[in-house]
Amino acid sequence: QVQLTESGGGSVQAGASLRLSCTSSAQAFSEHAMAWFRQAPGKEREFVALIAWSGESTFYADSVKGRFTISRDNAKNMMWLQMSSLKPEDTAVYYCAGRGWGQSPTQYDFWGQGTQVNVSS
Repeated sequence: QVQLTESGGGSVQAGASLRLSCTSSAQAFSEHAMAWFRQAPGKEREFVALIAWSGESTFYADSVKGRFTISRDNAKNMMWLQMSSLKPEDTAVYYCAGRGWGQSPTQYDFWGQGTQVNVSS
């Protein structure tokens, strides 16, 4: 069973930056795409960013494009989400997702427990 562990969440003011980390226990980490999703209270889980197995291809939700950057290091079995110019609407629990592809949560096999990000105005 693959375990994904997120860290790096916190409470910040609008305009600040945060860097989320995701560590995977998967031996085949480098073979699969990874993604970040988020879920705000009362809302469905939504796609944030996706990175291909090689790291050469990345995709972003329009709402975060230009502000967030997804990256990975296959040698360390880690993925990151650098978040800049944070807005109150970015407040959510952020989830790391593994072994999948696309913008739907149903397309991923493994999930972390989530890390809370709160952005105040």
